[in-house]
Amino acid sequence: MEIRREWKLPKIMKIRWEIKILIGILLVLMTIFLLRGDSKTYLAWYLAVWVLGCGFMPLTGTLFSGYQDRGWMFSKVLAIGISGYLTWLLVTLGILKFTAASCLGVTFVCVAGNGLLAFCLDKKKRYVLPDNQGDLIFVEEVILFMTFLLWTYVAGFRPQAHGVEKFMDYGFMEAMMRSTTLPARDMWYSQEPMNYYYGGQYYAVYLTKLTGTPLEAAYHLMRTLTAGMAFALPFSIVRQAAADYYGKTRRILPALSGLLAGAAVSLAGNMHYVIYAWILPRTPLGKGEEDYWFPSSTRYIGHNPDTMDRTIHEFPSYSFILGDLHAHVVNVLFVLVVIGLLYGWMKRKKYDMRRVLWQWPLVMCGIFTGIFQWTNAWDFAIYYVTACGVCFFGNLRRFGNWKQGIGFSAVQWVQMLLLGFLTALPFTLRFDSSMAQGVRFVKNHSAFYQFCILWALPIAVVLFYLVKLFLERGKCRPLLWLKRTKASDVFTAVLCLCGLGLIILPEIVYLRDIYEETSARSNTMFKLTYQAFIMFGIGMGFILPRFLTAGKQKWIRAVGALGMVCLLCTMGFTVTGVSQWNGKVWHREGYQGLDCTAYLESQYPQDAPAIRWLKANIQGNPVVLEANGDSYSDYCRVSAMTGLPTILGWYTHEWLWREDTSDLNEKSLEIETIYTSVDEAQVRELLEEYQVEYIFVGQMERDKYPELNENLLRSLGTAVFDDEALIIQVDG
Repeated sequence: MEIRREWKLPKIMKIRWEIKILIGILLVLMTIFLLRGDSKTYLAWYLAVWVLGCGFMPLTGTLFSGYQDRGWMFSKVLAIGISGYLTWLLVTLGILKFTAASCLGVTFVCVAGNGLLAFCLDKKKRYVLPDNQGDLIFVEEVILFMTFLLWTYVAGFRPQAHGVEKFMDYGFMEAMMRSTTLPARDMWYSQEPMNYYYGGQYYAVYLTKLTGTPLEAAYHLMRTLTAGMAFALPFSIVRQAAADYYGKTRRILPALSGLLAGAAVSLAGNMHYVIYAWILPRTPLGKGEEDYWFPSSTRYIGHNPDTMDRTIHEFPSYSFILGDLHAHVVNVLFVLVVIGLLYGWMKRKKYDMRRVLWQWPLVMCGIFTGIFQWTNAWDFAIYYVTACGVCFFGNLRRFGNWKQGIGFSAVQWVQMLLLGFLTALPFTLRFDSSMAQGVRFVKNHSAFYQFCILWALPIAVVLFYLVKLFLERGKCRPLLWLKRTKASDVFTAVLCLCGLGLIILPEIVYLRDIYEETSARSNTMFKLTYQAFIMFGIGMGFILPRFLTAGKQKWIRAVGALGMVCLLCTMGFTVTGVSQWNGKVWHREGYQGLDCTAYLESQYPQDAPAIRWLKANIQGNPVVLEANGDSYSDYCRVSAMTGLPTILGWYTHEWLWREDTSDLNEKSLEIETIYTSVDEAQVRELLEEYQVEYIFVGQMERDKYPELNENLLRSLGTAVFDDEALIIQVDG
């Protein structure tokens, strides 16, 4: 039977209740000081997430029974993930409308269900709430509050939803806010619903409807909440793993290991930053430090030097700085829950054949991997394989028998796969996956020196760790080795091996898409290595402190010290990136607020009043015609900022989502015809075909179509807004 060690803060670190109250007051005052008028919105989000977490503690405590805090931090994400999923499911099936009332109602039922679960468990004398862990929970809440707050404050120095892919991310959110059905109408392809992984933006809208906060601020709060959780959840996982490993011998080290893991996942960069921003500028061969630009650490292979094999190798801190609310960013919340569930399951005691399908952490992993198919589909494959690996080694360690280990694992693999497909079924039945064009062997490989610059640090740490594990246990059979090795070590080893596989795989195969000519491996490397970075961050948070406390083994302590210095140096990436992208955040007067649309008046002074008029006066999702254009451009600013659908939006994005360039080219020509034709009958026919209700004429339309026939357009209906920009409501 498993012996559960209760972890307590050392006496010197005990926190009296008066101190907790004082710290709480200071945090609220700091929020008001930093965020000013946005403080109410921030606090509303934090409190909503806190209440949701409390409401889901019965389920969370059941799933995370091996954690001393019973998974306190994970309860918040479980609440968002499960309540949000059930709301989405009922809306997608046409049972409910996507409204604030529906979100509140489903969430209330979920919380009530947790209450019923708590009542039933209490009658069986099974307690799922944290016992005597108030100090630990308080520390975790302070960590989340501080990281969430500071990232929110930083976001206010560059709040505009403009540049890179922010038009797409915010446009998805606006479209879903307007829609009562899901999937919502594609704001850049008015004749069809969204055909992309919109789950991340959906969860942002779900929380927005739940809290009643302005969408313009919620865009930032969702990504900064993710950034805060990207520190707090790895802290919880690794602190628990370290506490299990060290026992009562080292009281402070588990917390320090957790802090290191949180920083490694959410703040660290790669060694490219250290070499190109710190080392080379100080050598005769290097350029000045001012020539370093923080995105270059995510676009190195194939970009420096420039080749026809351009790749992307981003990591969480870059995403948090850049400010896009993309699929892979929001899903960081959920992948960390899966990792936490897998570690909690790894620790569990033996079970018999009757319980093989009732391992609830694995059941929940199957559900979450299904959710991944519409939040970030790459993560479905990644974490299904990871879960299978943990399941396999966990069962072998638990039973010490090949037949039982393999047999039980196979059953659970099938169970998780079926649960994943079933959970995602309402999405996959409507989703056209033509954007993926098959798997191919790579033709170009990363230069060895570039691969080493990016990945030598985690690879070296992991390899030394594996060597140390084998040396510690001596020569023995695999099953005996697993039995002698602690669960925290087996789990860390499996997680890091999965990370190694993810960075090696793009050197072997890639998934084909429309970027085949110049960036064939780009998306594959991006999505795989992003998750590898998270796995390595968690792994190094556990491994490096373990190395530094290796007793008489000087060689491993030296490896730990060198690895620790390198890892801490990479965290300078966040400081440099924030300084370059957000400016002088230490000067509070530069804070602009969280309204991501406030830039409209300065960026589009002629069009901004008309865009604001549409946001304020148009209900539902009627089609509003505007000029289409290339991806990553300023075209389609109306549909992006209002969520109102237009005939055609960003060309390359719709090409990726629809894989029909002839249709896109035809639509592009017909939009030009509407704006420039002198044939009223032809124009009316096209407007009727695309069910256009409003025509927007602004600066970009006039620039793109010099022959724009404004007199004919005015004759088609009523000018409901007529200033420097013009909005015409089409007759009948």
